Amino acid sequence: MLSFLLKLRTRAQRLFRLSDSHTMLVWAVVVGVAGAFATSAFREGIDLLQRLFGGEPGNFVEMAKRLPWPVRVALPTAGGLIAGLCLIIAKQRACKQTSTDYMEAATIGDGVVPVWQSMWRSISSLFTITSGGSIGREGSMVQLAALVSSLIGRWVHFDPPRLRLLVACGAAAGITSAYNAPIAGAFFVTELVLGSMAMESFGPIVVSSVVANITMREFAGYKPPYEMPVFPTVTGIEVLLFVVLGLLCGVLAPHFLRLLAASKKRFSTLPLPLPLRLAAGGFIVGVISIRWPEVWGNGYEVVNSLLHEPWTWTALLTVLVFKIIATAATAGSGAVGGIFTPTLFVGAVLGCLYGIGVHAIWPDSTSAPFAYAMVGMGAFLAAATHAPLMAILMIFEMTLSYQVMLPLMLSCVIAYFIARTSEQTSMYEVTLRRNREEKERLRLAATQMRELVKPADTVVPLTANIKDMTRVFLEYPVKYLYVVDEAERFRGVVALKDITSDLLDEHDTKTKTAADYLQPQFDVLTPDMSLGEALQHFLAFQGERLPVIEKKTQPLLLGVVYKTSLLDAYFRLNPTSR
Repeated sequence: MLSFLLKLRTRAQRLFRLSDSHTMLVWAVVVGVAGAFATSAFREGIDLLQRLFGGEPGNFVEMAKRLPWPVRVALPTAGGLIAGLCLIIAKQRACKQTSTDYMEAATIGDGVVPVWQSMWRSISSLFTITSGGSIGREGSMVQLAALVSSLIGRWVHFDPPRLRLLVACGAAAGITSAYNAPIAGAFFVTELVLGSMAMESFGPIVVSSVVANITMREFAGYKPPYEMPVFPTVTGIEVLLFVVLGLLCGVLAPHFLRLLAASKKRFSTLPLPLPLRLAAGGFIVGVISIRWPEVWGNGYEVVNSLLHEPWTWTALLTVLVFKIIATAATAGSGAVGGIFTPTLFVGAVLGCLYGIGVHAIWPDSTSAPFAYAMVGMGAFLAAATHAPLMAILMIFEMTLSYQVMLPLMLSCVIAYFIARTSEQTSMYEVTLRRNREEKERLRLAATQMRELVKPADTVVPLTANIKDMTRVFLEYPVKYLYVVDEAERFRGVVALKDITSDLLDEHDTKTKTAADYLQPQFDVLTPDMSLGEALQHFLAFQGERLPVIEKKTQPLLLGVVYKTSLLDAYFRLNPTSR
């Protein structure tokens, strides 16, 4: 069957004269549809379990409010326990060579997303979400869409580069299906996952994202997660207030991420098995929900409420604090899910609080608090994900308002640059790794030879006799000895072949010294040479090492640079050169 499909694909390419890029666009359409169905199936699973738990599909806050307080505590606890048991099964199914993370599969992996491990992790996520866990559902939706795309690519025998691209297309389809934002979905993958806007990858990703959005609109009951009001016109000095909001989000977003990281570290040190750790996280959420049921779910209900209804600042601040605690407890315990949506929640509430403050001071010159909440969502997301372009496009697609663009762009860009000054710059490990690699490349680009110099062990004086030089040649497998004078200045080299030739020809060498075999013209490096300059010297020399002198006018021998050290630094600077 598989060989037949492979032959059919080859014949179709020949018949319709499809290039590889055209073929990828066709498969991007298939993956877009499949990703939408995978996302829809996960939504249906949430609705089904929510009905089984005694609630109406869709609104977790209302579900929590209807339940008696003992059930509010018991349900997240039991859900966490079951979710933990599912993760135990997933770990037993784990393959050491393959990561379940779709981001790794699309960037540094071979595009293979493990099936059973991903399925059990998705089931675990279902129980966490439907039992009231304070975590996003988009993570598992995107994972399932990426899994389906990986299966499709493996089914038709794609090679690793095209399989990775197909997984990226599936991820874009998943984000689009979750947020009804096809442009932002495409930019999420290209900006965050791939880190590249090359048209060879961006084209198929856009196609997959758009097709997924069109497909999702055909499902009954599908609607965007956020019901955005009309954004007011922002003019004059009020723009500066959105700049301050960007500064605020840029400062606070890294602290939010550090809190989540600290929570994970603390939970990992608990002497409890994984199911009990997740149950403990659910218990914390349940206890908080006795008084504040708004902490249940991913925050859609609260954000939609504050966008359309007035809230007091005390109520907003209280919900924000306890929602952050609930999210830290759920995500920190090891629950599977996303923190993308909780990040939007924190940004919205933070923006609304800021809006209430500025509106109280300048009621006649500022927009309503919901406008600051909308921009706060984008600014906090930009700071947390390290992807300002994606954040701008996502809020724009949600509002479909040109009026939001000016304050939104200012806030997102400022929040991004402020957050970049922090070590914790992104919620995604792939972005953190890319940032570390970029910093390393910048450091290597400024690398000079003084940083690569090693001691020169094969150094002899001008007066060294044949016996001394032969002993050094026998001790070190080198072709040249470096010769220095009394002031340690480099004078040239002695070649192994010259001494060997004299010895084989039985010439009289008793009175000969290094000065007699000296080759004064020899290529050298200086400490201030760059990687590129030194590489050119090695290409011309074709040797394994070169001496380093202080400078041409004062040739004090400092040591040697080995070709392996130079090439290692060069390839880390240019990884695609391998």
